[in-house]
Amino acid sequence: MTTPGNDAEEIWPLWEVFVRANRGLSHVHAGSLHAPDAAMAVRNARDLYTRRGEGVSIWVVPSDAITTSDPGVRDAWFESPAGKNYRHASYYTQAEGVPHL
Repeated sequence: MTTPGNDAEEIWPLWEVFVRANRGLSHVHAGSLHAPDAAMAVRNARDLYTRRGEGVSIWVVPSDAITTSDPGVRDAWFESPAGKNYRHASYYTQAEGVPHL
């Protein structure tokens, strides 16, 4: 998206929008939009992604500030190291006589 300037066109940065539907829930990525600054990005996100009152909180983050892992190397990032399966709940057995587990 561009805005009219003197003789040059200014390109608005891209923002990622996260919306929380209700208190106690996590923010979920809703989409992206272009805006000149954070304040306008929040306003535009409200108008674009919460038109029917489905949100209680909005986060906007400049897209260039987000760093991600490479999905192509998923196993290297998310696989438990060998011998460390005790980090997962499935490693343990349920104790007898403990009703709340």
